[in-house]
Amino acid sequence: MIFDLAITILLLIRHIKNQSLYLMKNNKLRYDYIILIICAYLLTGCGQMDSKTDKTVPKDSVQTASSKKQEVVKHILFFGTSLTAGMGVNPEQAFPALIQHKIDSLHLPYKVINAGLSGETSAAGKSRISWILKQPVDIFVLELGANDGLRGIPVKETTANIQAVIDQVKNKYPKAKLLLTGMQMPPSMGEKYTASFAAIFPALAKKNKMDLLPFLLKDVGGIERLNQKDGIHPTPEGHKIVAENVWLKLQPEL
Repeated sequence: MIFDLAITILLLIRHIKNQSLYLMKNNKLRYDYIILIICAYLLTGCGQMDSKTDKTVPKDSVQTASSKKQEVVKHILFFGTSLTAGMGVNPEQAFPALIQHKIDSLHLPYKVINAGLSGETSAAGKSRISWILKQPVDIFVLELGANDGLRGIPVKETTANIQAVIDQVKNKYPKAKLLLTGMQMPPSMGEKYTASFAAIFPALAKKNKMDLLPFLLKDVGGIERLNQKDGIHPTPEGHKIVAENVWLKLQPEL
């Protein structure tokens, strides 16, 4: 900018000199005319410099705008029973909401969708999943089967229903990452049924190449102070532990 101004001044002086000589020869030199020429050149030079300055856009601004355009929010869908829905606690205390808080604290571009429904059986989930999948899904967390177990539904039937849910997700979103959360039944359901039920989840995870959280209620199930009066649904403190269980499996996928 300084160099350009210096050139402009030199040219101005030369022009004034030439004009002065010409006018002196013709006896027409006037002081106010010389001043007018100087002002005109200075205004022209400043205008050009301002124009160049206005057109300059900081590189940082361009990079920031570009980054915002490139950032795409992905969706994590939690599909399950009252455990996922957060029965008995405030929605923001349920473990899916706590997962969202963790994601936000790390400034990750993910949105959690809680599609848990109290009383959901695997059969009902199979019927409901097609409607739920109308929204985009990048990570699918499946928590089904607990209500089947408590009702003593045959393991074969539960397995088929959960597989049907998985199939629909894979068909609609073949690139989605899948996480299956396992469940266990209390001893009161009988040793044979309890063992067969627990085996559903690792078998399905292996068959479908899914990540597996062996037991969703690890360090929560059966602990009185971490469960509500029904002995089944976690308290807010229990949901915090469940959120940690899920997060350990989910975080590497983000």
